[in-house]
Order: sequence, then C-alpha cells, then structure tokens
Amino acid sequence: MPSVFRAGTPALLLIFSVFLTGCQSTYYSAMEQVGIHKRDIMVDRIESSQVAQEEAQEQFSSALEQFRSVVNFNGGDLEALYDQLNAEYEDSVTSAAEVRDRIQGVKDVSEALFDEWEDELELYSSASLRRSSQQKLNDTRRQYKRMLASMEQSEKRMQPVLNAFQDQVLYLKHNLNARAISALKGEFGSIKSDIDRLLRDMQRSIDESRKFVATLKQQ
Repeated sequence: MPSVFRAGTPALLLIFSVFLTGCQSTYYSAMEQVGIHKRDIMVDRIESSQVAQEEAQEQFSSALEQFRSVVNFNGGDLEALYDQLNAEYEDSVTSAAEVRDRIQGVKDVSEALFDEWEDELELYSSASLRRSSQQKLNDTRRQYKRMLASMEQSEKRMQPVLNAFQDQVLYLKHNLNARAISALKGEFGSIKSDIDRLLRDMQRSIDESRKFVATLKQQ
C-alpha cells in the first residue's frame, strides 16, 4: 500500500495544483465582475508584501535584541530569559511564513496578469497599438522580474537566520547555566551580521516594490 501511495503522489499533486489554479481563475473572474482587475489585485498584494516585510524587519530586530539580552545575562531568572527568546524565535518563524505567503500571492496574480496580457495582444486589429502594448508588457515584465528577484533574495536570507536562532534556543533550553551563555556569546556576532544583511535586503526589496507599484499606477 505505501508504494502505491508514493507512486500516485505526483498525480495527486498535479490534481491539487490544477484545482488551485482553477480556484484562482474563478477568484480573478469574480473580482473582475465587480470591477477589480488583476492589476488592482497585483498592486494590493505587492503593498501587502511590503507591510509583511516591514513587520518582519521589526520582528527580527526584536529577536536580535532579545538574543543580546541573553548573551549579556548577568544574574536573574535564566529560564524566563529563555522563554522570552523562544517566544521571539516563534514569532520570527510566523513572520517569515507570512512574508513567503505574501510573495507567493504576488507571483500567482502576476503570472495570471502577464498571461492574460500576452493572450490579448492577438486581439488587436491595429498593428501600432499591438506593438505599443507589447512594449509596455515587456517593460512591465522586466521591472517585475527585478522586483521579484529582490523579494526572493530577502526571502532566502530568512531561513538561515531562523536556523541559527533555533540552534541558540535549543542549546539554551538544555543548558540553562552561565557556561551556556558564554558559549552563545561567540555566536552573537555572526547572527547580528546575518540579521543586518537580511534587514538591508528586505529594505531593498521594499524599495523596489514601491518603485514598481508607482510605475503600475502611472500606466
């Protein structure tokens, strides 16, 4: 039975993918019926991704400060300090997941918009208008790819940071003593460097998305 299930998994995933695609298409069609087009949804989702990244910046900064408190521990309730660090780690995981979801939402609607735009080029009877629309499509797609690359770069930086935080949380959980704190001090510089780079990448992504949205709104 297990081998049969594994053999059928790709087909199940394909069916699930088609189902989701159908749901998305139905959603976009329904929204268009009330005057909300894919471009509007795209702008809304990009702006939502900006908010998610800004909140993630705040969360990772907060987690770093909590880690700083741990390595600077100088007496008190070490278990309470661990609980706070663990809570910051869990909030960071949640925040990272939200960023990923928002970026995926941007990708879904953008692909649908560009596919529709490409298909509708064939409907023009005017060659000059078709060429103009094709040029706008090419320019928009190029700007979008630059924005998406920036988003995905910042997204990829999150997991290594989360992995490093998880290591610190696990180590402290099983070693609630001054020696453990001393061991973690050596990791602080590396984690701070990684988070600083992540925050810079997120800000670059936010700035790129703002420029792209401004361009869309001018079209």
